[in-house]
Order: sequence, then structure tokens, then C-alpha cells
Amino acid sequence: MRVLWINNDGAGFADYVEVAPGTTVEKFFSEKLPNRAASDYLIRVNRQPVAKDQALQEGDRITITPSKIEGA
Repeated sequence: MRVLWINNDGAGFADYVEVAPGTTVEKFFSEKLPNRAASDYLIRVNRQPVAKDQALQEGDRITITPSKIEGA
């Protein structure tokens, strides 16, 4: 299934990506941003803060924004 991923880390970008049905927010984050701590990011699905165990649905919009900006 396809979801829209808006990555606001660094230069940022938005793109549709394929994910397996039943993929949780936690699994998506660990696959897309390995070796990063989820606690350093604000993660939203369809503009709402979500729990890490929420399963993504077809057409969801997931936004990952760093809450700590390096050098600031």
C-alpha cells in the first residue's frame, strides 16, 4: 500500500512510498531513519500525533519532524 511520507529532517522531501499492510508507525520510523531515536522527532499521521503501535493505512500522510535541531 502507498503512504505519503513527509520527511522534514535536513533538506526535507515528500514522496509516496510503499509499505506492507499492518506496518506500524514504529516499524516505519526504524526502517526509514535507522540509528535515530524516535524521541527526537515529532511523528504525525494525517496531521495528528500518534502512538508508536498505530498501524498505517492506505493513503495515510506520515510526517517526521525533528524536535531537536543540531547547532541551534
